[in-house]
Amino acid sequence: MPRATKEQSEITAQRIREVATELFAEYGYASVGLEVVAANAEVTRGAVYHHYRNKQTLFEAVAAAAQQQVANAVTTAAEATADPWDGLVAGCRAFLTASVTDTHRRILLLDAPAVMGWSTWRSQDAAASGHHLAEAVADLAAAGHLEVTSPEATAALLSGAMNEAALRIAEATDREAALAETWPDLLRLLNGLRPTPSPA
Repeated sequence: MPRATKEQSEITAQRIREVATELFAEYGYASVGLEVVAANAEVTRGAVYHHYRNKQTLFEAVAAAAQQQVANAVTTAAEATADPWDGLVAGCRAFLTASVTDTHRRILLLDAPAVMGWSTWRSQDAAASGHHLAEAVADLAAAGHLEVTSPEATAALLSGAMNEAALRIAEATDREAALAETWPDLLRLLNGLRPTPSPA
């Protein structure tokens, strides 16, 4: 495929995915047909099928992109701090905040587990935000900033807790209030992993 044609194809695929993201986020997976995606993206239905085998394949691409956007928010927040512990805390807060935005909440938390299946949803999460969390926990444990038996198990526990918290916030009528009441308890869980200071 000539370079210009390949680039145009990639632009079209991205356009379809971006339009589908907007539609899935607003109306939900079940209410969006591929003909609606095609019309809003100003392409033929055949073009949609050329890039994405079916609606579920398109949704999986949308969800993967959304997972990466959440992971990017986590990384940006963590890297904005100088202290590794503060980076973990900032990254966890960013995960909750980014996961429950209007764009991500329905796609990642309400529709994705049912549409893609729990295994695929978990794999996407593990490859994105979960990967950064596992790295941060392992690094902090190795440096003596966490008192844990298994960094891998600890990362899994934290990931499960935060995903459940994000789901609860996403389903709340007032998401800002739900986040405000959830965060202090998550912070207590994180602080509980820190080594107990030795008596003077």
